[in-house]
This record gives sequence, C-alpha cells and structure tokens, in this order.
Amino acid sequence: MNPHLVAVGGFVGLFVLMLLRVPVGIAMGVVGVAGFGLISDDFSAAMNLLAQSPIRTVSDVQFAIVPLFLLMGAFASSSGMSRELFRAGNAFVGHLKGGLGIATIGACGGFAAICGSSVATAAAFSSVAYPEMQRYGYPKSFSTGVIAAGGSLGIMIPPSTVLAVYGLIADQDIGKLFIAGILPGILAVCMYIATINIIALVRPDFLPKGGRSDRKERLAALRDIWAVALLFIFIISGLYGGLFTATEAGGMGAAGAFIISVVRRRLNFRQFMECLTDSLRTTAAIFTILVGAILFGYFLTVSQTPQAITQWLIELGLGKYGILALIMLMYLVLGSVMDAMAMILLTVPVVFPLIQQLGFDPIWFGIIIVMAVELGMIHPPVGMNVFVIKSVVRDVNLTTIFKGVAPFVVTDILRLIVLIAFPAIATFLPSHM
Repeated sequence: MNPHLVAVGGFVGLFVLMLLRVPVGIAMGVVGVAGFGLISDDFSAAMNLLAQSPIRTVSDVQFAIVPLFLLMGAFASSSGMSRELFRAGNAFVGHLKGGLGIATIGACGGFAAICGSSVATAAAFSSVAYPEMQRYGYPKSFSTGVIAAGGSLGIMIPPSTVLAVYGLIADQDIGKLFIAGILPGILAVCMYIATINIIALVRPDFLPKGGRSDRKERLAALRDIWAVALLFIFIISGLYGGLFTATEAGGMGAAGAFIISVVRRRLNFRQFMECLTDSLRTTAAIFTILVGAILFGYFLTVSQTPQAITQWLIELGLGKYGILALIMLMYLVLGSVMDAMAMILLTVPVVFPLIQQLGFDPIWFGIIIVMAVELGMIHPPVGMNVFVIKSVVRDVNLTTIFKGVAPFVVTDILRLIVLIAFPAIATFLPSHM
C-alpha cells in the first residue's frame, strides 16, 4: 500500500478514536501497530512491537525520571509547601491592588520549581489561593484566571515532566533542558505580574487590596519557605555543577522532599501511601501514552511521514521562521483539544527532524514547544488547568474562568514571540554548563 495514504488514514483514524473518547495512549498504539502492519505487510512483526515496546519502555532507566519527579511533587504538595509560599507572597504584596494575584503567581512559580506538573500546581492553589482572594472580594473571573495561568508555570520552571519527556523523545540532554527553562520561567512570572499590574491600572476599581502585614509577620513567612528554596537550589546546583544526571536529580529530589516532610512532621503514614498511590497512578497514565507514542513512532518511521512533511514545508518557500510560525499555529490548535503530554509525544517525532534541518537549536525548541503547550493548558475549548480548577472550585462556571484567563493568554502569545526573537533567553545558561 502507498505509505503516505496509510499515514494520512492513520492520522484521521487517530483523531476519530480520540473523538470517540478512546484514551490517547491506546489510540496511538492501535493506529501505530495497524499502520506498521499495513505498510510492512507483516502483521506478525507489528504484533512483536506490541509485545516488546511496553517492557522496553518501562524498564528503561532513563524513563525513571518521570515517576521520581512526580513523587517529589507529591511529597511537596502533601507537606503544605504551596500554602507556605502563598502566605509568604501575601505577606509582602497582599496589601497592593491585585496583590493577592501577584502573590499567587509568585507562589505558583516557587511551587513549580519543586513540582513539575501544571495540573498539580493549579489544583493546589485552587484550594489555597482562591478562598483567600474571595475573602477580600476579588472577582471570581480574576481569581480563577490567575490560578489557571500560574498553574501553567508547572511545566516550564524546572523540574518539568514535559521537558523531561521531550528530552527523551528528541534525545536531548534533560539537564540542559531544565537549566534552559529557568530564565523563560522567570520571564513568565514577571510578565504575568506585569499583566496584573496593567489590569489594576486600567481598571482601578476592579481589584481590591488585601491586608497589610507587619515586619514580624513577613519574617515569619520567609522562614517558612526555607524548605522550597533548599530543595530547588539543591537540584539545580547539582544539575548545573554536573554532580548528578537528570534522572539522579529526580531521585535526590524525591528523597529530599520526603526527608524535609518527615523532619517537619508534615507526612504521616497515610499521607505517604497517598503520595505513592497518586504518583503511581499518574506515572501509569503517562507511560500508557508514552508506549502508544513509541508504537506510533514506528509507524511514522516506516511511512517516512516526517521526511515527506519536511520536504513539503521546505518547498513552500516560507523561510525557516515562516515554517516555525506554522508549527506554532499547529500547537495552538492542538492545544485546544489535546492533553499536553500527548501533544508532545505525538508531534515531536514529526516536527523534530524538520527543526534540525532548518538549523534551530533543539534545546531552545524544547522550551518553545513547552511554552506553546503551556498556552494550550489555559485556552478554550479544553484548557486542562481550567477544568482542574472547575473541579476544585464548584461555584464558578467554565465561561467565567476562561474570561479571567484571557489577558494571560495574550501575555503568553507575547512571551512566545519574545523568546523566538531572542533565543538567548533559553540558550544562555545551558551554554555555560
């Protein structure tokens, strides 16, 4: 059969299965095995892939980074670090107009540095920051919009499970990817805070002020966040200094979060088991998608789809940045209907050869992809973070949350443009490793 026709049929079949609510990993695996069998005319070889790929994937030590960082985030969340970060931010800026929103963004950025998951960050601050903002009379749209935007920082600021999976799929240094995410993550925090300040300036009566904390309260709040700072500095300095690999950093981070939680008496046996269960459940979901993506990747390889798409786009004569713009547009469209991890696993095998041929830095492109995926976490109609917040905050409808997050979507698009125009923001730190 014509490989290109089979490839087109495979993509159509994949999206049909997803529309029928078949789990993404299962859908990718089914299409991958069927497509490989049709093109190679050897279904026994295709079934061998189905037998071997899951075992090979789950036993690969490189993939251990995913459950280790998920476990670290679970320990950090269970020990109440998100609440301490928000309290510290509130103590310093809560008295300003929109100050609780600024505190939420800052706390989300700090929590992202030890969590690595957007969904977990959004869920944590839905229960921590939202009630406090409502107590001071903040509009529900603004409160939920800030939390949705702040939650998206979870996959940008290292450690990030999405960046780690990109590194594994694209065969890039995960440690360098993590270091590359630091400055773009700081830029994201600063631009979100600037957005809140602009809203407060343009609509002076829209955002209230919170209570003012005295010096004693501020010092007490600062003392509470030592654990977060210690854990982040320990992981990043170890990676930057070459003391351990990214996978080893995951193990050290999980152990560090566990020890800190026990020393501070924030983790009992029941919570410990819940952390293990939650991490295992999330890991199983990610590995299902990962195995499906690997099977789908075999199908793409034998169909030579990435090479055909690369050749077609180059022949359009749009130039390297014109092609990059099309790729970003594709991610924005996919982000409205797909999960972030599934998007990375589905698209990277297709677009990465093209990026290499165009001469773009693969580390920089990893950050660009994560920023595009991050935007997909908050814009309609799916917006995973929006649905997570809705599941925690029952008294707000989806329309209200999407309305509140709209200014931050604009901010994200501007930030994407800035990073494309100035790639050194992402490449400066890794170049000095």
